[in-house]
Amino acid sequence: MSILMRIALKIAYDGRKFIGFARQPRLKTVEGEILKILTKNNLIKNIKESYFRVASRTDKGVSAFGNVIAINSNKSKNEIIKSFSDNNSEIIIYGISEVNEDFNPRHAKQRHYRYYLKNNNLDVEKIIQSSKVFIGDHNFSNFARVESFRNPIRIIDDIKVKEEKSFIILDFFAQSYLWHQIRKIISSLEKVGICKIELNQIVDALDNPEKNVDFGLAPPEYLILKDIIFNIDFEYDIKLFKELCLLKKDFYSSMKL
Repeated sequence: MSILMRIALKIAYDGRKFIGFARQPRLKTVEGEILKILTKNNLIKNIKESYFRVASRTDKGVSAFGNVIAINSNKSKNEIIKSFSDNNSEIIIYGISEVNEDFNPRHAKQRHYRYYLKNNNLDVEKIIQSSKVFIGDHNFSNFARVESFRNPIRIIDDIKVKEEKSFIILDFFAQSYLWHQIRKIISSLEKVGICKIELNQIVDALDNPEKNVDFGLAPPEYLILKDIIFNIDFEYDIKLFKELCLLKKDFYSSMKL
């Protein structure tokens, strides 16, 4: 009898090709496609017993080059990788690691998101200076869609900003985020960049979360979950890693990067 192992898998996908992440009946979703492959190839017995867990459930339209899922399986690492590579799925699983039996990918050290903001004559220096106010410990009630049971306080470790071709690229680093947090921050920064609002209005909205200020929501198609950091080492499949490179190339090409 095969030994049951806890396995972490590093995955990538173009979020624009799915109706969101969470599985929904008769709709093509990221989670739905993953579970279809796992069950079809007998990699898991069922969802509950496999203790299927996901590091980040990305918004509809958001892509990922380094999301992570975890399952309990009695298949070898080679069998799992082969099953995904043979399915020609739009979900690329390119990294694998045997982890502790209690491993939950939700408990990551850090998540790295990147947003490509179209530079339509934006004031880049203003955006750089304004982005700094979001770094650190804040109540993000005015910069996220906060569910009643969620703590609105989050810590952003760093935000890096640079220009590349016709885009302003913003890299966000934090352990966890709230729903729509990055896209609402981006929308506020874009409004600063076109001089529609001033930096002091952002600071006021951060310092006074009870005021209920809404600076809008940036489109999801330009947001990517670049990577998630854990204290584990992944083994990378060369063939599937090449598929990841092609996915990135197609994605950047479609944005004319």
